[in-house]
Amino acid sequence: MCVKEVMVQNQVGLHARPATFFIQKANEFKSSIWVEKEERRVNAKSLLGVLSLGIVGGTTIKIIADGTDEQEAVESLIELVQSGFAE
Repeated sequence: MCVKEVMVQNQVGLHARPATFFIQKANEFKSSIWVEKEERRVNAKSLLGVLSLGIVGGTTIKIIADGTDEQEAVESLIELVQSGFAE
């Protein structure tokens, strides 16, 4: 299992468009992936789940992956979040 924290850089956070990019990236991996904010954990491959966390800019989230490509999955998603989703 691989767990890393990252701060959401873009001002609006993980609203519909960035959340869609995040989910598309998560679905590229075989591992089970979760996003955690303040003790709430949701499936990173679920749009409703990610949106339900209400992640705004400046929030620190945990990205958790478990599986054959867990390390690559977490690194790739952290890179995406740090890029600010090209906004």
